[in-house]
Amino acid sequence: MRRKNWELKGIFWIITLLFVGFLAAPILLLLGKSLVGEGGFTWEFYASVVTREGFLTALGNSFAVAAASAVTATVIAFLMAYAVHYTGLPRWAKRLITAIATLPMFLPTITYGFAIIYSFGKQGLLTCLLGRQFFDIYGFGGLLVGYVIYTIPVAFLLIHNTMGFVDKKTIIVSKAMGDRDLATFWIAILRPLLGTLAGAFIQAFFLCFTDFGIPASVGGGYEVIATLLYNQMLGGIPDFNRGAVIAMILLIPSIGSICILQLLERFNIRYTRISQADLRKNPLRDTGWGVSSTVISVAILSIFAVIFVVPLVEEWPYQTSFSLEHFAAVFTDSELITVYWHSLVMALLTAFLGTLAAYGAALITARSTLPPRYKRVIESIALVTNAIPGMVLGVAYLFLFSGSGLQNTLLLMILGNIVHYFSTPYLMMKNSLSKMNAGWETTAMLMGDSWLQTILRVVTPNALSSLIEVFSYYFINSMVTISALIFIAGARTMVLTTMIKQLQYVNRFNEVFVLSLLILATNLVAKGLFSCLASYKASHPVKERRSIQLFGNRKEAVQ
Repeated sequence: MRRKNWELKGIFWIITLLFVGFLAAPILLLLGKSLVGEGGFTWEFYASVVTREGFLTALGNSFAVAAASAVTATVIAFLMAYAVHYTGLPRWAKRLITAIATLPMFLPTITYGFAIIYSFGKQGLLTCLLGRQFFDIYGFGGLLVGYVIYTIPVAFLLIHNTMGFVDKKTIIVSKAMGDRDLATFWIAILRPLLGTLAGAFIQAFFLCFTDFGIPASVGGGYEVIATLLYNQMLGGIPDFNRGAVIAMILLIPSIGSICILQLLERFNIRYTRISQADLRKNPLRDTGWGVSSTVISVAILSIFAVIFVVPLVEEWPYQTSFSLEHFAAVFTDSELITVYWHSLVMALLTAFLGTLAAYGAALITARSTLPPRYKRVIESIALVTNAIPGMVLGVAYLFLFSGSGLQNTLLLMILGNIVHYFSTPYLMMKNSLSKMNAGWETTAMLMGDSWLQTILRVVTPNALSSLIEVFSYYFINSMVTISALIFIAGARTMVLTTMIKQLQYVNRFNEVFVLSLLILATNLVAKGLFSCLASYKASHPVKERRSIQLFGNRKEAVQ
């Protein structure tokens, strides 16, 4: 028992030191930069930022466009999830809806802006096809479209997963009681999802409020808080103290959103049993939802269609003959190929090390006898990382590691990604480990096996499908992230997303779309491969009987 605790404590301190060094210390330094000037402690930087011309306008713009986008994304996500769970659409159609709803998460957000420009601009693909420009792409309209596309996957996955745990027999009971359609809809569907819908809105709002990629491409003169921070830190005359103030202000809605999400837990309805009742056949209902889902899906796909079209013509929109010269230019450019390898190495190492960190943390909270204080520390780390925007983390790293051996290195980018995306992988592993037999470690100890042997030979094989899903999550997010990396990537450690930002400055949009397609293809291949592996492992679990047998066989061999 002592040895087991010693091993777990070792894992605990490694994880704690990682987050002290790459989360707590940078954020505390950032706070210090915002409060300490040459003469010592001062509120001057906060006062000057808040009272400067344009700040409150940018803050109001951020709240307005983030709220409008979050509402729209939540409604669209609900409609798509409803079509998957509560209609009689064919299985292939439901899978297609799910795939389209999650497609945007495989591309960096900065690409959404360029896709909007080339779709809805004066010479855009959709503008040319439909004969008119529907809205001004630079400003509120462009940001709204970009943010909605960006947050639909997150909102959809939250609502989709919760709908899978809603007892559908409630619909039958409500109908048997003589309730009208709207009453049934409220009692059996909407009421159980209130907490999740509010959570989806808050998550979407948080992502919109803190995103940098979309405003960087279609923000125009409609300034938001994220672009204000970028310009303050990396503009013509950087002002680090006031940049730190803006970064700290950016934390306020993030922390607020986490607190609200904790309060919303009380609104979640939990069923003791979940029944998957067959829905009544209703051709009119299925046709209506099929049409609405098709319209939404086509709208999402049409915006991304330009990414495939523009790189395959000579010069959009003037010379539209087929050409592969833009692809050839990218794949024969040694610098761009090097950048791609940087992204690949960063994503793979982030996924590997991040999975180890999430697995170790989950073992402490879900499968250990360590005192509660250790588990509370891990839970607090997961909660805090979920509230730190990428831009804030990037700015904090810029302060802390400037002049050090970690400055502008792939290692710093990898560690930043591990910290930034830690919360979700940790929760995925914790949920998986919590469902396993709680007596395996005790049985192993009685059989003479060490804790480490039990983890490697029994627990890990049973958790392999979840480990693969966590690896996939880290890999895909590392391939598309830009908010933090824009502050810490150097000229020799450029990755695809930061290179896309550089190409924007010189108007090389053909290369931008080719690199975006490269990211998309890489993520789709990775997702397909990881999903197949996870599905295979999930369908071939290590049986508990076999696990206990392993202990017995090893004990007999010793004797």
